[in-house]
This record gives sequence, C-alpha cells and structure tokens, in this order.
Amino acid sequence: MPLVGGIVYGDKYPYILPASLWIAVILLLIGAYLLSRKYYALCKLYGVVVFLACFVLGGALVSLQLKQADHAFPNTEKSSAYQVVLTAKPEIKKNSILFHAVLRGEVLKDTLLYDFSEKTFLFYFPKDSAAYSLKRGDRLLVYARLSPPVNNGNPDEFDYARYLLRKGICGSAYVHAGYWRRIGCDGSSTFRQQASDCRDKMVAGYRNMGFHGDELAILSALTVGCKEELSEHVIETYSVAGASHVLALSGLHIGFISALLLFVLSPLWNRWRFLKPFLLLSVILSLWGFAFLTGLSSSVVRAVIMCSFWLLSALFPACQRLTLNTLGATAFLMLLFNPVWLFDVGFQLSFAAVTAILLLQPGLYGLLPVKNTALRKVWALITVSIAAQIGTAPLVMLYFSRFSTHFLLTNLWVIPLVSLIVYATVVLLALTPFPSLQHFFAEMTEMLIRLQNTVLRWIEQLPLASIDHIRMDIREVFLFYFSLLLLCRAVTRRTATNVYIALSALLLCVSYHSYSFMADASRRSLVFYNVRGCPAVHCLTDNSYSWLVCTDSLSDITRLERALTPHWNRLRLKSPAVITGDYSAPDISVRNQIVFYAGKRICLLCDNRWRNRVADIPISIDYLYVSQGYKGGIKELVSLFEVGTVVIDSSVSDYYQERIINDCIRLGISYLSLSEKGSVRISL
Repeated sequence: MPLVGGIVYGDKYPYILPASLWIAVILLLIGAYLLSRKYYALCKLYGVVVFLACFVLGGALVSLQLKQADHAFPNTEKSSAYQVVLTAKPEIKKNSILFHAVLRGEVLKDTLLYDFSEKTFLFYFPKDSAAYSLKRGDRLLVYARLSPPVNNGNPDEFDYARYLLRKGICGSAYVHAGYWRRIGCDGSSTFRQQASDCRDKMVAGYRNMGFHGDELAILSALTVGCKEELSEHVIETYSVAGASHVLALSGLHIGFISALLLFVLSPLWNRWRFLKPFLLLSVILSLWGFAFLTGLSSSVVRAVIMCSFWLLSALFPACQRLTLNTLGATAFLMLLFNPVWLFDVGFQLSFAAVTAILLLQPGLYGLLPVKNTALRKVWALITVSIAAQIGTAPLVMLYFSRFSTHFLLTNLWVIPLVSLIVYATVVLLALTPFPSLQHFFAEMTEMLIRLQNTVLRWIEQLPLASIDHIRMDIREVFLFYFSLLLLCRAVTRRTATNVYIALSALLLCVSYHSYSFMADASRRSLVFYNVRGCPAVHCLTDNSYSWLVCTDSLSDITRLERALTPHWNRLRLKSPAVITGDYSAPDISVRNQIVFYAGKRICLLCDNRWRNRVADIPISIDYLYVSQGYKGGIKELVSLFEVGTVVIDSSVSDYYQERIINDCIRLGISYLSLSEKGSVRISL
C-alpha cells in the first residue's frame, strides 16, 4: 500500500530525487533495522521507515517513467523535417493510418541532429496507396509539426494526454500526403516486436485454416490476445452478456494452459520423482513464453506470476498454495517493474477479482454443502463468479457505466465452452502435419465459437440483460471497497463493534451516493463542447431532458455522443433530442440555424448564408457560434447581428481563429475560443 500511495503521488506530482537523498534513505533503513534488532520496542519505527521508503520509491519510479516521455517542444508552430523509424504495424483509423514511430532526430540542411533519447510519437498519415505500403521498420523523412498530447477540456472526459504519457508517448503529428518519403529500412527488432510478429503469424495461420470474420477475431483473442479483429457488435454482445473477461487474457486462460501442461507432465514425475523440479520449471518457462507471445499485458503477467508461485509451492508441501500475501507480493513485483500498471484498467480488474475470490469465495462456498461431485463443481463455479462480480462491479461501473445482470448464466455457459475452445485449438495446432485432420478440428472449433456467440446473443436479448448509464465516481468506489472489507471483518470476527462499524460504513456509502446524486442534478444551462468537427450547442433543463442542436453539416453524431456520454451519465440525463434542422417545441425553437431557448438566442454559423446581407434593424444574438464552413469575418455581420459573445469552435483553422479574434477585439465583442478553454457552460 505505501508503494501504491507513492505511485499515485508521483503521478500527480512528479519528482526526481538526487543520489544524496537515496543514500540518506538507505542509511536510514539500515539504521532503523539495527536499532530494532537491538531495542525491540523500536521495531515499529523500522516498519514506519520501510513504509516511508516504499512511498518514496513508488513516487520516484513513476516519475522517472513519466520523465522518459517528456519532450522539449519548440515554441514555434512551424513544421520541421524529422527522421523517424516506424516501430509497430499500422492501425487503420476512420480517416487516417496511425503509426507508432521513434524520433531519431531533426533534419536541418541535410544534417541529422540525433536525438539520443529516441522518443516515441504517434504519426497519422492520410489513407492512400503510398501510406498503405508502409510497414514496421521503415525509416522515413517526414515534414510535420510535433504537438504535445492535450485533452479537449470537456467535462468528465477521458484523460487521453495522461494516458499517452503513461504509455511513454511524447506527442503526435499529422503528415500530409507528399510530405514524407522512405529513406531506408531498419531490420532490427526488439523482443516485444518479435513476439508481435509471432502473434501475427499465429493469426495468419488461423486464417489459412479457414477461420474468418467473428470466429477468427474471437479465436485470436482467446488464444494469443489479439483483439484487433474484434468488431464493435461482438464487443457489445460480450459486454452486455457479461463475458468481456474471456476476451481479455487473464488467469482463466493461464489456468487452462497450466492445467493442460500439468496433465501431460505429471505422469513423468509420478514415475521419476527427481524430475519434478525440472518439469515444474519447464511449465513456468512455458507460461512465461505464452505471456511474452501475448504482449505481456498486466492481467497475463499477474496470472503467470501467481501461477509461478503456486507451482513453486508444490515443492514445499507445508506451504499454502495461494494467499493474499501471494497476491500482494505479485502486485509489488509488477509495480516495481512497471509502476504505471497501477492505472491500467486490466490490472485493477484482475487484482480486484482475485482479491474478492480469496476473501469471499470460501465463505460463499460454505453456505451450501453439496455432496454430489458434479453439483459441487457447479456450485464452486457459481460462488467464484459471484465473488469476482462483487469485487469488479464498482470498477466496471466506474469505467464502463454498465452492470451485466445475467453474469451467472453467462459464466456457467461460457467458461466450460472457452476451455473446450482453448484445448481444441491446442489439438488443432498439434495436427499441423496432418492437414485433413486439422481441417476437421478447425470445423469443430469454428462450430464451438459459433455456438458460444449464438448463446451470448440470446443472453444479450434477455430482458434487463444489463443496466446502463450507471454513474459512480472514484470516491464511491473507495467507499464500496472500504465497506466490503469491514463487512468481511464483521463476518470473520463476529462482534457487535465490528458489525456497527460495517453498518456505519454502508450508511456512509449510501449517504455519499445520495449526496452526489443531488449535487450532480441537471441545471438549466447552455453548453458548448470542444469535440473537433462536431459543433453543437446543448440546451439543458432542470430535469433529465435536453436538446442537442447541431449544425446542418454535422456528420459524426456518434463521436459526439461517445465523447460526452460520461458527462451525461453523471448528470443523469436521458439521451438528448438531436436537432439538425428547423424545430419547434414549447421550450425551444430552431429556425434557420438560430436557437431560441430560455430567453437566449444562439446563432450557429457554419456556412456563408448570412454573408453580404443587411437588415434595417440588427438582430440581437446572445451567442454567435462560429464553426468550420464560415469563411468570412465578424465585421461583415455587424450590420446584420448585434452580437453579445462570439464562440469559436475548434474546427475553425488557426488562420480564421486569429482573424475572428482580431475582429472581436477591434469591435469590442467578447469571445470564447473552445480550443483554448475547452467546454464552456453558461447557467441560465
């Protein structure tokens, strides 16, 4: 816990300690240890010093990792020439192709100024035949402007800038067509890249066996952790049904593989006992090889470390196989290796699930004694599912605003079937020298995947399959886990004091949720959001109803809703009524892109319909919302509109933004630039 606290602090307030302070911390540790050995009463002092050292270590580790993503961007907004090396295969986006690339240095007058730190950037290329021909390892000369990662400034938005920094990505750039050329190829590759190549070969092998579409995507996700082929409707189906955990490699898949290896090797050490340590070591190495192949995700690393501890404990019969200490040691080692894993959703869900299983499952299992062997296994699976759901539900609601109500039905079906799919895939790969048998097993495996998808789609269609748009904040999550720990303590140590404390914690949790519900209630207001290419004004009422008035040229309403759904969930809003043309209602009306709401007038200026027009009496406009498409200046509209405030959308180019701002300053009109301020809310 001190290490976790230090990582959280260092992430928010990065610091780099000089060597002298590290020496002082080490000497303090040694001194406290020697004093505690000599004077038993000072043993708590040694514990405090160890906690302090772990806190400082955690903060220093995460600060050092964030420092590696720090880049000195030039003050000028001009583009420059850079030499870069593509380090990953392309990611096809909606309007561009994304490459991860290492910056080798800036090119000035045909001279390469090497950047020995070799920072990683995201480079976006337009979709054309030349960009499609690029591959990992290509060395390019690009002409672009590097930009640091920034957020849009919308309320409750995902902190994308911090996410990139934690991933070691310094910034991004867009490379226009014709502003780059290939100058060579770097044939070297890291171990991680080699693992990625092996994974790609596995997926290509599945494709050659006849798998395609959703079946190929799910098989790739279940066996090698490749989720790039998954379509949105498959992800949604698994999410609603409560089966998303099987698509992310974790302890379930590691358990299947280790069970298979132990089943194959156990007859050998039963016959020759001296082989047992070597065979267990081979199983551990095989699991780590599989983890490396899948990209070393945090959930897989956690599962492999714990499985390694479990296998090693088999050599010492007196040792307990799996305890909270094992889980704590696993988390400690992982965070020492990569402290930013703490902020990974997979890391948090994985440890929350295993902790809940260790704490709650034995008690749940003991509630109902079952004598029948088959029913006892079913009951064990049910209790494991309930415990894991209790442990992960707050985090799932925090990050995904959803709770799957039929998770028990899903797990009773999907876990046995996933085990069959995984083992069938092992047999499928083993039959590579026998094409006819392999083809037969490929059809069987594909049939199993289709059966799994069919049942999950049926579960998805059941009434109340999921509760969506749930809002929880980080404080509620902490209060929930705090209450859960106190409840576990009250159950294990049944005293009146423990029961009162647990009930008080539950009351505090419910009270805070009620308070946040009232504090976040919607208020009548106007909101201008900063979602590039999606200009709109949100008209909110004092209840859960609202209107989202968009320009006629708005083309991606889905992206707008995706960016703002977390905020709307917090306000407990129903889906806003989207208005894209003339509209009339008792509370709001829209005509010719002019919105009348709560005594305010908002003109959405997205084209040149008002240019070169005059009026005898200027129309009073409270907010003139200028977005991409308007090519004139504010001065041209003075004779037509009496403007209170000009709101400039981020879709407007830098040139026109500067022109509009200068017009506003000369005319004495206040202005708001969404690209600078982010979202703007005006209470009415």
